[in-house]
Amino acid sequence: MFQAKITKTGRALVVGLTLAVSSTLIVGCSTYKPVGGAFHEALNRPYTLDSGDRLRVTVFEQTNLTNTYAIDKGGYLAMPLIGSITARGRTTKQLEAAIATGLRKGYLRNPDVSVEVDRYRPFFIMGEVGTSGQYTYVPGMTVQNAIAIAGGFSPRAEQKSTDITRQVNGQVMTGRVAISDPILPGDTIYVRERLF
Repeated sequence: MFQAKITKTGRALVVGLTLAVSSTLIVGCSTYKPVGGAFHEALNRPYTLDSGDRLRVTVFEQTNLTNTYAIDKGGYLAMPLIGSITARGRTTKQLEAAIATGLRKGYLRNPDVSVEVDRYRPFFIMGEVGTSGQYTYVPGMTVQNAIAIAGGFSPRAEQKSTDITRQVNGQVMTGRVAISDPILPGDTIYVRERLF
């Protein structure tokens, strides 16, 4: 029967490698911190507008004002007559009211305004996918849909969960979610590399 002898140096090397792997796993797990309820509650709140959204604004019986407008990088919507209006952080209903208020100031007596999202701001995906980048958001998308659009998982990808970074109430939050979870416009999805 063959019996291997482990020298003191060999034993020290095995112990050192075991400690290194263990500490790497512990550090990798410790960098992730669960997020509060606000991260997931954002999915159930009315959609709030931000830079990159394109809106269809209809002012009934006013063809010169009815048009498609983009929210600029500063979060403003620029319209004829009333100029720039803050759109960032508002719902479409709140923006309708703000536009109507602006038009009442010497332009129209009783404006009837409708605002709807023509195109949502994009989402971003990076990490272990076929093609990282910026993609067009479609209502009802899940993480799995987003990964499919980005060319699927790479061979080294962790396929059960991903990290999503999103802005909630002006605060940037990152949470780990299952691939069946929905995403929001503006989300950044990071597909991690699996450990083994």
